[in-house]
Amino acid sequence: MEDVPEPQRSTLEKLRGMIRAAAPKEATEGISYGMPAFKYRGGLVAYASFKEHCSFFPMNGSMVEKFKDEWAKYETSKGTIRFAVDKPLWAALVKARVAEKGKK
Repeated sequence: MEDVPEPQRSTLEKLRGMIRAAAPKEATEGISYGMPAFKYRGGLVAYASFKEHCSFFPMNGSMVEKFKDEWAKYETSKGTIRFAVDKPLWAALVKARVAEKGKK
């Protein structure tokens, strides 16, 4: 993340910390589709920054639909939750994905 400018870097570091705290200790970090990602029983989540926003990728398109009410304040697409750099994701959303993945 050294090449990511501020304030995106700080936002992604906070998101990474939320994911690390919620993920099982067996989860590993790596790169998936060119983005930082966590893997646990396959792909868990990925995240990235862009010029105007950051994105969280739950690596499961049905998660966006399943939690559409909780994620209503965020811009979403089939497999992405976009959020402003100054309005990071709610930790419970990250935990929901981890919990959903752990059930499989």
